[in-house]
Amino acid sequence: MAGSKERDRRRARERYEQQRRAQLERQRKLRKRFGIGLAIVCVLGLVAGVSFALLGSAPKKATASPTPSASASASASASASATTSAAAVTEPASHCTYTPNSAGDVVKASLPPATPNSKAAYTATINTNVGKIGISLLNSKATCTVNSFVHLAKAGFWNNTQCHRVSDSGGLYMLQCGDPTAKSSQKLSCSSTTLGTGGPGYQFNDENLTGATYKAGTVAMANSGANTNGSQFFLVFKDTSLPASYTPFGTITSGLAILQNVAKAGTSCTYAAGGGVPKEKVVINSVTIKQT
Repeated sequence: MAGSKERDRRRARERYEQQRRAQLERQRKLRKRFGIGLAIVCVLGLVAGVSFALLGSAPKKATASPTPSASASASASASASATTSAAAVTEPASHCTYTPNSAGDVVKASLPPATPNSKAAYTATINTNVGKIGISLLNSKATCTVNSFVHLAKAGFWNNTQCHRVSDSGGLYMLQCGDPTAKSSQKLSCSSTTLGTGGPGYQFNDENLTGATYKAGTVAMANSGANTNGSQFFLVFKDTSLPASYTPFGTITSGLAILQNVAKAGTSCTYAAGGGVPKEKVVINSVTIKQT
């Protein structure tokens, strides 16, 4: 009888030890998964923060993030498809695709022609209240981007709008313009949840990104991710370090000092993402195009 009781006690201890080891193993795996999950969250948060700081101009509305689609899975799929399409384009492009898009604050414009004039040489003049900025458009390197820019300029799309963001620090030296909702009559605020979300109601693929740099005088497209170009663009007034993610489509030929002076005047408020509303108001009266 005593031997039987001893065996029972030994078995009970063995079962207890097995259960304890199993519990400890579950806790170890749980801690490991939690650690990995936390690391992923931190990395994603950092990436999103960096992307937002470089791409965004103001906090996005919850319904406008990121631009192309309402669902993350649809956005990822569309982005992957667009990237493949963009990679296949040989410049100068003979055909352009502009996809209707209702995300953000849309001031709807007609779609640019699908067949661009790829052999044309274009110059643009941004006529502002603080002076004229001349640009040589890189039609042979970013044909579809230039095609869209010329189309919107001729339609008066940017007339009486403000350049809503200037940055003169942190390695980012640019003036961002092209949001059609930033009307010239408005007093812009960095706390606005819509400023910087405006577009023409369509989007198109990136171009001219291989080896892209953003030296003083570069004109490039602002975006909210790969292949989400619309109407917003930025003018670089000092060498800027950015990843090759923003289509360069022009070179400033005159008026660089205007941008530098706007930057020196500072901001009336600052965005969490960097930069702020220019203290010296910059209104685009019109954008004129010359073709040769």
